[in-house]
Amino acid sequence: MKFSEEQIKDIVALKENLIEQIDEHQESIEMLEKNLTILDLVLKESSFTKASKLETVQRSEIQNKTETAEKPAIENSIPIKQGNKGKVIANAYVTAEQVSIILDDKVEINADTPPFKSFFLDRIIGEMKKRDFEEAESGKIQKESIIDYIVNKNGSDIREIIIKNYRQKERVNELINTAGWSLTRMLENINK
Repeated sequence: MKFSEEQIKDIVALKENLIEQIDEHQESIEMLEKNLTILDLVLKESSFTKASKLETVQRSEIQNKTETAEKPAIENSIPIKQGNKGKVIANAYVTAEQVSIILDDKVEINADTPPFKSFFLDRIIGEMKKRDFEEAESGKIQKESIIDYIVNKNGSDIREIIIKNYRQKERVNELINTAGWSLTRMLENINK
């Protein structure tokens, strides 16, 4: 098929026009992608404290549960406040391996007070554990990587909650927020 000289000029002009439009749109796409990346970073920074940004907390081992262990410096902690009052009832310390929630010395909460076991341990951590177990069964993670917790007590009162293998940074915020909610409800139940 032969094209006239006029048709060839039109085809060349059309091609050049298409190349210009592609370049224009490519710049717009790149700018949109950069903006999206910036927004993602802002959202991630504001939604939770990254474990990698917190200093690793060094604590002495608890040799006797009745003795108070040395606590890490306050600047490494995330305060957990009681509801609207804003009174600090505990501090959370995040490392790459675990989240430690240490109750304030003045706060006395029995481990049997609702909704600690039913909500925080069984529903929140229990569901995370269930998902981890399913991932371990399917071979996505090692069984040693399944989330787990330890509750250190002084008598029947909670002193510290250690959550190991939280694995996902998104879980840190959920664990701290739900711990704060649970502890606040527990204090309200005690004061009734």
